Amino acid sequence: MKGQNKLFIAIIIGLVLGVIMGGVVHTQYPESIDSFSKNIKLLGTVFIRLVQMIIAPLVFTTLVVGIAKMSDMRMIGRVGTKAMLWFISASLVSLFIGLIFVNWLEPGHVTQLPIQDHASAEDLIKSSKGFSMEDFVKHIFPKSIFEAFATNEVLQIVVFSIMFGVALANMGEEYTKPIIKAFDICAHAILKMVGYIMWVAPLGVLGAIAAVVATNGFEIFKVYAIYLRDFFFALAVLWLILCVVGYLIIGNRLFELFRRIKEPLLIAFSTTSSEAVFPKLVEELERFGCNNRVVSFILPLGYSFNLDGSMMYMTFAAIFIAQIYGIDMTIGQQITMLLVLMLTSKGIAGVPRASLVIIVATCTMFGIPPEGIALILPIDHFCDMGRSMTNVLGNALATSAVSKWEGQLDHHGGEL
Repeated sequence: MKGQNKLFIAIIIGLVLGVIMGGVVHTQYPESIDSFSKNIKLLGTVFIRLVQMIIAPLVFTTLVVGIAKMSDMRMIGRVGTKAMLWFISASLVSLFIGLIFVNWLEPGHVTQLPIQDHASAEDLIKSSKGFSMEDFVKHIFPKSIFEAFATNEVLQIVVFSIMFGVALANMGEEYTKPIIKAFDICAHAILKMVGYIMWVAPLGVLGAIAAVVATNGFEIFKVYAIYLRDFFFALAVLWLILCVVGYLIIGNRLFELFRRIKEPLLIAFSTTSSEAVFPKLVEELERFGCNNRVVSFILPLGYSFNLDGSMMYMTFAAIFIAQIYGIDMTIGQQITMLLVLMLTSKGIAGVPRASLVIIVATCTMFGIPPEGIALILPIDHFCDMGRSMTNVLGNALATSAVSKWEGQLDHHGGEL
């Protein structure tokens, strides 16, 4: 928690310094705006390239481990099927809510930024609109996994990872346990790298904000206020839907569930990590009355496949970045993006800012400048608080619901 607080403070300092530097250049040295913006933006470029560097290995290792461990579903049978039906339904609802509200409220249309990329704006928009079914099929199926890794073709990596994970799951534990353990260690090591790379974020924020303020003045801050307002409004709607569904399944016990998980919710909110509360959440769900076997099976799966808040944020943030750069995406392209995120979000752990990695990859895939992610980093901490709480709520409800369906929910609860 202390490290996250220090990082948050460092990002805020980077934001303030960026605003000051950009403001001084914008008002006092207008003749130097172009050269200043071009050079200071390199700090953001370094950060983005570091994030892009770990996309392929992170998706590959986390997804292979998640799929390979799903061999337990054959032992638990219908419990796993019900859990996956909940996960898929909740994922689609979360992604659609993000898509609907970002299109309705249009927070990115308050101002527009020039596309600072090697391609021109017209080329990017043209290539975006030309994303055909043939292109989509080519993006799905790799002709070489090494080429997919080298070019960060996330969908191709997902396809290979799923097939590889399924193959491991069907080979028998005595053969695959060492390799699954090795991939698990690699996944944790890469997530550790995410933590290191995030310490470059303050410099990335400084570079991105200084360049934007120098070019656009202080108008950019209207965007932040509107972005936070619209995101939390959409998040409140998602909470309402989750709570209504939860009430329909477990009735008045929903309020008891909230009393039980209030501490995990608060910890997730303050640490911006839904994984930080995993042990405590297991304990409280068992005290609530959920069957131990159901909890131990569904909750770990939920942390890979049921991050409702993070998924809503992915569609919201990706379309927001497209809006702020003036890139209009058709409904078909947005639905395609939703399906891409439905696949690529699976297996990403609930650690602080892990979803940003997927947003960067998705933006790149759809011709949206990935450096746009640096613009929302200064306020991402506040968004992360909300989505981390939502991830915890979604997994608690999923575990409670499946326990109820299985007749494994003790109505009296119990102290451990």
